[in-house]
Amino acid sequence: MKVSYQWLAEYVDVSGYTASDLAEKLTRSGVEVDVVEKLNKGITDVVVGYVKTCEKHPNADKLSLCTVDVGQEEALQIICGAKNIAAGQKVPVAVPGAVLPGNFKIKKAKLRGVESYGMICSAKELGMNDRLLPKEIQEGILVLPVDTNVGEDILEVLGLNDEVLELELTPNRSDCLSMAGTAYEVGAILGREIKLPATEVSSSNTKASEKISVKNLSPEHCHHYSARYIEEVSIQPSPLWMQNRLMAAGIRPINNIVDITNYVMLEYGQPLHAFDADQLNEGHIEVRLAKKDEKMTTLDNEERTLDDHMLLITDGTKPVAIAGVMGGSNSEVQAQTKNILLESAKFSGSAVRITSKKLGLRSESSLRFEKEVNPGNVTVALNRAAALLSQYANGKVADGIVEELSTQNPAVNIQISLQKVNDYLGTDLTKQDVLNVFDRLQFSYTEADENEVIVHIPTRRGDITRDVDLIEEVARLHGYDHIPTSLMVGTTTPGSLSKEQKIRRAIRRILTDEGLYETVNYSFTHPSQIKLFQGMYAQTKPISLAMPMSEDRSTLRTSLIPHLLDVASYNKNRNQSDVHIFEIGNVFLTEEQSLSRQPEEKELLSILLTGKREAANWSVQENNVDFYDLKGHIETLFEVIGISGLQFVSTSPDGFHPGRTASIQIKTEDKVIELGSLGQLHPSIQQEKDLDEVYILEITLEEVYKLANFDIHYTTLPKYPAIGRDIAVVVDRSLQIGEIVNSIKETAKELLESVQVFDIYTGEKVDSNKKSVALSLVYRHLERTLTDEEVTDLHGKVVEEIGKSFHAELRK
Repeated sequence: MKVSYQWLAEYVDVSGYTASDLAEKLTRSGVEVDVVEKLNKGITDVVVGYVKTCEKHPNADKLSLCTVDVGQEEALQIICGAKNIAAGQKVPVAVPGAVLPGNFKIKKAKLRGVESYGMICSAKELGMNDRLLPKEIQEGILVLPVDTNVGEDILEVLGLNDEVLELELTPNRSDCLSMAGTAYEVGAILGREIKLPATEVSSSNTKASEKISVKNLSPEHCHHYSARYIEEVSIQPSPLWMQNRLMAAGIRPINNIVDITNYVMLEYGQPLHAFDADQLNEGHIEVRLAKKDEKMTTLDNEERTLDDHMLLITDGTKPVAIAGVMGGSNSEVQAQTKNILLESAKFSGSAVRITSKKLGLRSESSLRFEKEVNPGNVTVALNRAAALLSQYANGKVADGIVEELSTQNPAVNIQISLQKVNDYLGTDLTKQDVLNVFDRLQFSYTEADENEVIVHIPTRRGDITRDVDLIEEVARLHGYDHIPTSLMVGTTTPGSLSKEQKIRRAIRRILTDEGLYETVNYSFTHPSQIKLFQGMYAQTKPISLAMPMSEDRSTLRTSLIPHLLDVASYNKNRNQSDVHIFEIGNVFLTEEQSLSRQPEEKELLSILLTGKREAANWSVQENNVDFYDLKGHIETLFEVIGISGLQFVSTSPDGFHPGRTASIQIKTEDKVIELGSLGQLHPSIQQEKDLDEVYILEITLEEVYKLANFDIHYTTLPKYPAIGRDIAVVVDRSLQIGEIVNSIKETAKELLESVQVFDIYTGEKVDSNKKSVALSLVYRHLERTLTDEEVTDLHGKVVEEIGKSFHAELRK
């Protein structure tokens, strides 16, 4: 919002304060002023001149020789090169000794042998933004209204002796999107009265209800629609002072009708729209939602295709405006317009915002409606504009307002106690101190008792709905600098990481310590990637984005593995074949073909290994990674974060190599929890990606977070000796060795300290469908020395159980 200092001074006494002073005070009270702009870019001694004569230069075809009266004893001879110069014009003249923006000094000069005593100026030469000028005077010298006084300082005439404060408003302070709202704010800060313009209207004998009618078919989106009828208007330029103020606010003047609606919008924050009443069907206005794919042409001559959620202003037969956004070209005020239907309304902010965004059409009007205009100003602004149309467009205002009011605005009354104000702010304000703030804000109130008051909030302050909002008003107007510093009192809780955050950090630390690199990839992927690696989520359906950045990023991912494969391919294409990486990220799952609710998010961990285990050197032989490297990483990870019961079961999910893949499970006391899969990448995908052997793992972290335990448990070093026994058994080649290990642990129980597999043999000395497994068992009792007989007996039971359960034979 751009606020003219001189315009503001008409509503509130700002004497004693410069524009910079006001900017400082506004910013300190919570309404930030981004910049203060001086409209005078360095002009001195430029006055209004009257072109008495204008003749062709005797020695130049494109120059004119002018005689200009500038209010001095003698007229000045000035040579001008502008095409639009003509006798009888009022123009800005820089007399000799004048200075123009850029420190350009005007001196007596001789052009093509003829002396020139000054310069007739264009708007651009005066430092004005000529893009805001009416189109007909954007080129050439600036032609002033005929009633401008000769010799008057151009700074006064064009309002260039003004300064503009540009407010950087937060969304809750839409009340300051108007001069009146800003005046209330400045008045509260300075403790001065507000003087708003009169809005009385002199009406004709014509009844408005006989000329126009209003029907609201969408009361949930249009809460109040109000209209006036103005007859016999005269379309002409608006007064220069009004044009100056519009341009200072960044709005280009057009004609007196449009300029008055814009002026009142800036004055009261209430957007208005003027329709050519003769272009409406019997002067009728009907507010309704658009029909699907309905079309209309707006004032910018663009044809718009509308959705059925967009609010329209129609005349019962055709759309004439998009409510709160822009009018239609078919009801535009033009040079021949005689009768006006003037609209003032309260449209739903959310409806206007959705429409404006969907059409890509932002306007000063939509900006204010989006932030919810003051419902109390709908009629006030309408009357103010009607009065100005009567004054500056010679219009005859019909008697009465035609309106439909669908939503009453309930009074907002907030009870607040002095004790609460001081408790929140840490102050010791008196009751009178607080009441003074409400007086400065012009909030009326009723005293409930010695300590409490009921404050009646005006409609212009829609941001104040609770007692804490009032406390904020007290704080900022009392002055944040005057609030004492105090220490916090009460119970405080030190900040800490959640269990999930601790586990995530531990996973990253452990895997990076193991030599892996973390990757971070997009959550979006190509639709073809969704079918792979779904694992436990085989029923999930693809979730497409409404506005994807590209087809490769058009669908929410259901697995992290495809992107890890892309990373591996990217690195291999750049001669980096040894890739050890992981990612922690979310996938998005739904079983719905068409979403009716938010998809479920699951956090996963994925690991990819390919290439060499480590770089070869004189002491290390060059070896490629394999299944057991990946298995070792997950076992180490779970051991460090305190999860036991890890087991691996053969499986063959999509995308993995059949026969070289295992399901990762956690066995608890009452159930087995499946976490995910690890194994080799399927050869067909490996070939498609042009990769060497790749080993991948993917698990869900939801159960990991529940089972992880960072509690440290320790035992004393054993005092008593251990006894070791080795065993080699021949079993079916398909048997998983983990089953043998689990059987040994269940049989030997607490006397078994450890069991390790130290050899697996398949070859000539065993059958082709068999394998020999050698295990080393260590027995120990923590409180006494085991006897050889005890160990022999227990070891025999272990061997017997293996033979019984797995048809195992001792290898000789």
